[in-house]
Amino acid sequence: MSAEEFDLIVIGSGPAGYTGAIRAAQLGLNTAVIEKDATLGGTCLNVGCIPSKALLQSSEHYHAAKADFADHGIMLDSVKLDLGKMMERKSGIVKELTDGINYLFDKNKIKRFEGLGTLKSATEVTVKKSDGSEEILKTKNIMLATGSVPNELPFLKYDGKVVVSSTEALSLPEVPKKLVVVGGGVIGLELGSVWMRLGAEVTVVEYTDMICGGMDRSTSKRMLQILKKQGMNFVLSAAVTGAEVKSDGATVQYKMLKDEKEESIDCDVVLVATGRRPYSDGLGLDSVGIPTDKRGCVEIDDHFRTSTKNIYAVGDLVAGPMLAHKAEEEGVAVAEIIAGHAGHVNYHTVPGIIYTWPEVASVGYTEEQLKEKGIKYNSGTFPFTANGRAKALGHTDGQVKILADKESDKVLGAHIVGPSAGDLIAEVTMAMEFGASAEDVGRAFHAHPTLSEIVREAALNVSKRARQM
Repeated sequence: MSAEEFDLIVIGSGPAGYTGAIRAAQLGLNTAVIEKDATLGGTCLNVGCIPSKALLQSSEHYHAAKADFADHGIMLDSVKLDLGKMMERKSGIVKELTDGINYLFDKNKIKRFEGLGTLKSATEVTVKKSDGSEEILKTKNIMLATGSVPNELPFLKYDGKVVVSSTEALSLPEVPKKLVVVGGGVIGLELGSVWMRLGAEVTVVEYTDMICGGMDRSTSKRMLQILKKQGMNFVLSAAVTGAEVKSDGATVQYKMLKDEKEESIDCDVVLVATGRRPYSDGLGLDSVGIPTDKRGCVEIDDHFRTSTKNIYAVGDLVAGPMLAHKAEEEGVAVAEIIAGHAGHVNYHTVPGIIYTWPEVASVGYTEEQLKEKGIKYNSGTFPFTANGRAKALGHTDGQVKILADKESDKVLGAHIVGPSAGDLIAEVTMAMEFGASAEDVGRAFHAHPTLSEIVREAALNVSKRARQM
């Protein structure tokens, strides 16, 4: 057993874990982090958010060089893909950022233990190391931040080559001729977009009648139209039932929900992107009496405490959207609570972004949710086609929609399809955090010419004041 006693031990070094640990150390807590993998950063940094965005950016450049540059008067004789170089760039970005977390740990005097962290008691954690040895650490508080893993379908098991998860889809050795994506959510659309731009014929098979379930329905419809226009194929309201997998490809079987007609499609690679589940197995939760729900989520109170009061849980391990920025805020909140401050997370202002092109971003309520709750509202929209900056960029697909309370004009939600939607949503998120009205957003200066003017015009259009062209 280690002689040192910590104020806080964090199990997991993803966005929740490393951000929470750094904040705890800033507040004077003697902090340690246990990570089972060789690198820090968790799924998001190593095989999730960051590498996928690197590939999305590279594939966007490749597509632009092939399809868009001529419109700008830039003529190229030929465009060739060096997939190895693209993957090398992606890996380099990941390494720079993981090295950055190591630096921050050293700077803030956070002690790192490499191994699998398991709860031994309410004040003890066992570190199971790769060589088989174990070390027991003592602590006053524990933060569980172990993240999530891809859902595996029982009838479509991963083999890492033909049937792949998002992890393998980030490092395919060659561009598949045909790619089937099972699941029309964020991960499926983003990675499907990468390989489509690089030359794959992509078909998305989705169980529901819309892509990205839970999204504002009109926004979902608009994005579906745009992706179809780009060449992505969709089979909606269809249940995948299995696949005949061979060494060089697969035949994916599915059933249409409307008439139960059975269909199949051949492909080289199947990407199963049916969501993720909390990584709660093997944590030793039973040893301290911490329950989980049927999905494996750890149950917590309003202050992130589990049933064992000095053990906290955050990020993908608990209920709510599985988003890195949501996890970060929870990790910071726990550190502040332990240090005696008022840690808090406003879940109503957690933005969600899909990094396709154009991007999709949202925050707050959808129209469907407002109707379900009986909240009266006004809606203002404005298209990218009427914006000078969007025209100059050559990207005019999409619109901004802002929803505001009918009586108070308080902004209740926003939904954006368009270039840089993920950056534009930040303004509305800030407005909602401060309880601003649509008029407040509309009256604020927005430099010309910028894409942000579309947000302003949508806000003005809540009261039908937008300058339509």
